[in-house]
Amino acid sequence: MKLLEGKTAVITGATRGIGKGILEVFVENGCRVAFTYASSKKAADEIEEKYGDKVKGFQSDASDFDAAQKLIEEVLGVFGQVDILINNAGITKDNLLMRMSFEDWQKVIQVNLDSAFNLTKALIRPMLKQKSGSIINISSVVGVQGNAGQANYAASKAGLIGFTKSVALELGSRNIRCNAIAPGFIKTEMTEKLDEKIVEEWVQNIPLKRGGEPQDIANASLFLASDLSSYVTGQVLSVDGGMHT
Repeated sequence: MKLLEGKTAVITGATRGIGKGILEVFVENGCRVAFTYASSKKAADEIEEKYGDKVKGFQSDASDFDAAQKLIEEVLGVFGQVDILINNAGITKDNLLMRMSFEDWQKVIQVNLDSAFNLTKALIRPMLKQKSGSIINISSVVGVQGNAGQANYAASKAGLIGFTKSVALELGSRNIRCNAIAPGFIKTEMTEKLDEKIVEEWVQNIPLKRGGEPQDIANASLFLASDLSSYVTGQVLSVDGGMHT
């Protein structure tokens, strides 16, 4: 039997990179998926065409509280239930703190942290009603150890870890689990734009001597979303090749 047979997931930001990798692995394991995108309608249409009625895209801004509430209402209208939430949507606006604008600080916090609050808040009642659920927040190794030039990003990802642990404590008695994944250097469309020398320098500091793939995060998400992890909550799973030990 497929690990997520009969389950429905909501994945934010799933038209590329880690989000798309999670979507693909979930569908392969029998899950129906509602995913969000900001502006990549063409990519969203291609995903829908590939997977048919098992997958549906929703253009929605997860950092907007009202939009998140509306999204969950629409998803429940289409699929009838939501068993898994993957808070994956995120952006970077890197700069040294002395040069960082308040707007860049605020925008990263809104997209990376507020969105997790908004979607989780919108799904609490449905999950309480069905007495089950798995919430997975995509944090970062940067949220665990910090990084120069990424104060806003690190703060948002560290905030996700505190949020994860608090939600786990609040909802555990109702069989709703909440965990976080802290990816390290993952090869995506975003990292392809980086200078090769910078990438090589990073790789040399990774004990496994290679970058990760989106599927590495997807496989970890599959474990935390499935019944294989039914006694795991409030945890941060580092998937970083040993960058942080």
